[in-house]
Amino acid sequence: QVQLVESGGGLVQAGDSLRLSCAASGSTFSTYVMGWFRQAPGKEREFAAAISGSGGTTFRADSVKGRFTISRDNTKNTVYLQMNMLKPEDTALYYCAATRGVAPGSRRSQDRSQYDYWGQGTQVTVSS
Repeated sequence: QVQLVESGGGLVQAGDSLRLSCAASGSTFSTYVMGWFRQAPGKEREFAAAISGSGGTTFRADSVKGRFTISRDNTKNTVYLQMNMLKPEDTALYYCAATRGVAPGSRRSQDRSQYDYWGQGTQVTVSS
């Protein structure tokens, strides 16, 4: 069982940066692939980024590539999403999620149904 708690969201202007954090419970954090997903009003939850258990492999959706960076600190049981050059279309509720048995970059790692544990989400709003 893994419990996830996101933080760091807020209201920013276009071009600004934010760093989201996701703190996980449990002693097996490093065995989980961690993902960030986002859901805008009226839209489906979409994949943003994923990172392997060791942190050595990452994968990002085309929509955030070059602007967002996913990282993790296994000593702190925390995964991060650094978001730069934010755009109004990045406005969404951002969720972190945990899974085992998928490889970052694989099609399965981008599929929200493959993730077993989810946080409650943190809101990011980008004004133009």
